[in-house]
Amino acid sequence: METEQLYEAYQPLLFSLAYRILGSVMDAEDIVQDVFILLNNIEDPQSIENMKAYLCKMATNRSIDKLRSAAHKRNVYVGMWLPEPIVEESDEPSKSFIMKESLSTAYLLLLQQLSEVERIVFILREVFSYEYEEIASIVDKSSVNCRKIFQRARKSMLEKPKQSKLSTEKMASYVEKFVSSLQCGDAEGMLEVLKTDAILKADGGGKVTTAINPIYSADRIIRLFFGIAQRLTEEYTVDFKMVNGIPGVIVTINNKVTYVLSFVFEDEKISNIYMMVNPEKLMHLNVKI
Repeated sequence: METEQLYEAYQPLLFSLAYRILGSVMDAEDIVQDVFILLNNIEDPQSIENMKAYLCKMATNRSIDKLRSAAHKRNVYVGMWLPEPIVEESDEPSKSFIMKESLSTAYLLLLQQLSEVERIVFILREVFSYEYEEIASIVDKSSVNCRKIFQRARKSMLEKPKQSKLSTEKMASYVEKFVSSLQCGDAEGMLEVLKTDAILKADGGGKVTTAINPIYSADRIIRLFFGIAQRLTEEYTVDFKMVNGIPGVIVTINNKVTYVLSFVFEDEKISNIYMMVNPEKLMHLNVKI
């Protein structure tokens, strides 16, 4: 296979793997590009017996390098850290691949709590259904060791968010009700779709003013959003799109994506809201949307 054909075949997989490990769209895209540049420089790529495992190993190693180089930055990060949002676009194959995996923001945050190796083994086994022998060749550990690592990681992930029984259409209707009620100043309407003990987490990265600690309770969340709405004096648009596989909200101000909201649903109501306002983590959307 030529490099171009290999790129078309494996780019979605490698992007999805790197994104899950890092929680960064731009870093994942850079890693995929680096992998194929290096592959293109190999004298005899035809000699590689298992191309998929070889490429995954390259992407994994570079993801680990990126994690380690960014460790200090993460430790001094201002406020709460959230993964860069992925907005589903039908013409982007790598993004549609991620959507098929229903990769929610809440799930990504749990993955971030695992160690580097645990995260990689768990993703390869749980998400991509790799055999332990395949995983072993990627992480340079025995298949027996990989099995133990996976079991340990799975135990850590027992508190992973449960899949909502709501249909996508129903979730979308709740999100639209939440936004329309906000725009009308209707607190009661917002309460109809919010759990009383709902939690909001926002990521401004110290670049913009936002809550640096979680906001607990529907009443406090509603007050926060009313305050934001009152400050929106410039022209803005609201778009309802799939954000990390769940119906979400994109707010654009002066042709610039400024807010991205993603949600978790429990008991037929919104239980968690994740609000991305860090402009550095929205750059990829301002280029592509």
